[in-house]
Amino acid sequence: MKNNFRPLVLIFCIILAATPLNAQWIQTDGPYGGQVNCLVVSGTNIFAGINGGGIYLSTNNGESWNAANTGLTSSYVFSFAVSSDGTGNTKIFAATDGGIFLSTNNGTIWTEVDTAMKYKNVRTLVLGGTNLFAGSLSNGVFLSTNNGTSWTAVSTGLTSSTVWSLAISDTNIFAGTNGGVFLSTNNGTSWTAINNGLISNDVVAFAIIKNGSTGTNIFAGTNSGVFLSTNNGTSWTMVNNGLTDLDIFSLAVSPNGTGGMNLFCGGWDGGVFLSTDNGTNWTEINTDLTNTSIRALAISSNGAGGSNLFAGTFGGGVFLSTNNGTSWNTTNKGLTCTWIHSLAVIGNNIFAGDLYNGGVFVSTDEGTSWTSANNGLTNKNVQTIAISNTDLFAGTNEGGVFISTNYGTNWTVVNTGLPYAVVRAFVVSPSGDSFGVNLFAGTYGEGIYFSTNNGKNWTAVNNGLTNKNVQALALNGINLLAGTSGGGIFLSTNNGTSWTEVNTGLTNYDVYAIEVSDTNIFAGTIGGGAFLSTNNGESWAEINTGLTSPCITTFAVSGTNIFAGSNIAGVFLSTDNGSSWTEVNAGLSISYVFDIAVTSTNIFIGTDCGGVKKLWKRPLSEMVTTGVKDSHNQIPTRFALEQNYPNPFNPSTIINYQLSVVSNVKLTVYDMLGRVIAVLVDGKQNAGTHQTQWHAEGLPSGVYFYRLQAGNYIETKKLILLR
Repeated sequence: MKNNFRPLVLIFCIILAATPLNAQWIQTDGPYGGQVNCLVVSGTNIFAGINGGGIYLSTNNGESWNAANTGLTSSYVFSFAVSSDGTGNTKIFAATDGGIFLSTNNGTIWTEVDTAMKYKNVRTLVLGGTNLFAGSLSNGVFLSTNNGTSWTAVSTGLTSSTVWSLAISDTNIFAGTNGGVFLSTNNGTSWTAINNGLISNDVVAFAIIKNGSTGTNIFAGTNSGVFLSTNNGTSWTMVNNGLTDLDIFSLAVSPNGTGGMNLFCGGWDGGVFLSTDNGTNWTEINTDLTNTSIRALAISSNGAGGSNLFAGTFGGGVFLSTNNGTSWNTTNKGLTCTWIHSLAVIGNNIFAGDLYNGGVFVSTDEGTSWTSANNGLTNKNVQTIAISNTDLFAGTNEGGVFISTNYGTNWTVVNTGLPYAVVRAFVVSPSGDSFGVNLFAGTYGEGIYFSTNNGKNWTAVNNGLTNKNVQALALNGINLLAGTSGGGIFLSTNNGTSWTEVNTGLTNYDVYAIEVSDTNIFAGTIGGGAFLSTNNGESWAEINTGLTSPCITTFAVSGTNIFAGSNIAGVFLSTDNGSSWTEVNAGLSISYVFDIAVTSTNIFIGTDCGGVKKLWKRPLSEMVTTGVKDSHNQIPTRFALEQNYPNPFNPSTIINYQLSVVSNVKLTVYDMLGRVIAVLVDGKQNAGTHQTQWHAEGLPSGVYFYRLQAGNYIETKKLILLR
């Protein structure tokens, strides 16, 4: 059985208080989705248990969802059980990795009801009359006869202690474990293994169909397909004809409207299958099911004699079929439990990569709405996204690299020469007059790979790289820097042909982020905070004044402003090259920041999943001064022209430059033919750091150049307008 996985979280970092500002972060409306472990229907209410997101409730057949987590102290929900006395008094129990919770008001408030239970990692629940059974991870079965007020261990004879699933048929209780199926006929007092014919150990789901006078069919979902018993588990028969995915996670039963029953099963990555003949034959029913990693199935009445079939997926949220699986629609509005691990911007397109099977989402309206962009992306566990000109690259978890040449509409795998490793980082290196010819991919465990043809072919470039757990890559001129987990920082001056360790002054070698701003190189570590090098990595100095978190996961540069994201304390801003930092977390209820991206008007952060929305934005104008500005507090020691940001852009971009003395300044924009397109600055300016904004309305997409002349200093850089 495949285990649910979670991101690496280093828990030794300590959360300190933040100082909120007047301005606020805004939760974006989406992307929608999440990892749905379980679903249950209670009247007109549908509850979804999310892996890391707690509980969501829909009261309108899945059209919209709202978090229902008040009182819930654990966010990993694995199972539900519902009891009703027929007079409107309904009890809903939720099993989590932190115990069992009860709601008597349809999820408005949850109360923990397992204080007497020693082992609280509960994976499954089932109700039989007034008896509530709980199957735990590694500690067998527990029974409560008083709605969870007290619990008794009932595991005698249960030789496999991890219980994945429970089911009740009359007086028989079935337990699916990591050692097959066990049966109790006396309310759990004793158990007997019943595995004759069962070739799989991991039994994760049950379904029961009563056939009137002919008896009862019991179905078991395993990692070897579906098995059927017609004699209360005395013997089992494999019923997998037509099943193309044998790793079964869920089973569900509904009437077919003609006196028979439909049996549905959901697989690890094969989608949903239907059998109308008690499992003898199966048919795949995945039309419009864009995420086929099924974790849960639930059925409700549609009020017109038919039924609604809900499928909970790993990373894609919830899907609904109103025609027994013939076709599917997403029903995720409000279900914002995606793990946004990476962000990238091309013009007015913002791309968000989901770490856990959600793939890539795109927004063309500054995050107001999002669309899934996964066609051809066969591995949807996206670790990192990079831009090369108008090409988009996605690095995945053990699926290698994918390229899109049409803004995410389609993806193609480009892995020749690249192992199917965890791709954690990209960097694009301009070569000659071409833009983005050299592409480097940093992997976890396999080191660094190099492509000169947009990923079609890859070559390992690890000579001297003594630590191959690469977390970050950055480019500073012709110099390439790699941050590793446990090995610090390495430098290559020859396109990765050889590497040299550059850790002088670096007191923490777990480097998760590297960012270059002019001649300054910033390094973020897990446990040591932030470091700065002004000499291409030859030496490093700690720059943690004002940083209340020693765990820095990402950086972003916006002009002369440096943003740092942490894994416990949100976002920090430095306006003095890291000499001091200020928390900028007002309104931000999530503190684990995976990535930061900057557009011409907003800053976006991708965060972890804690039961609220996972992608946030904030206007740059609240933190960054735009327009032409002079900085008299610090006189630069040299002339410099910085790369514009954002780049590519649409329709405006910001250009920063430094003057070491009073100068006659002219800043001009040219097209590819050398024609003057705009003169942004023309006149005398004081020494200092200056900033101006170019608005390119009415101009076609393409490559342009901007040229700074200040006295005898002349420098030209490239920028891309992308409509």
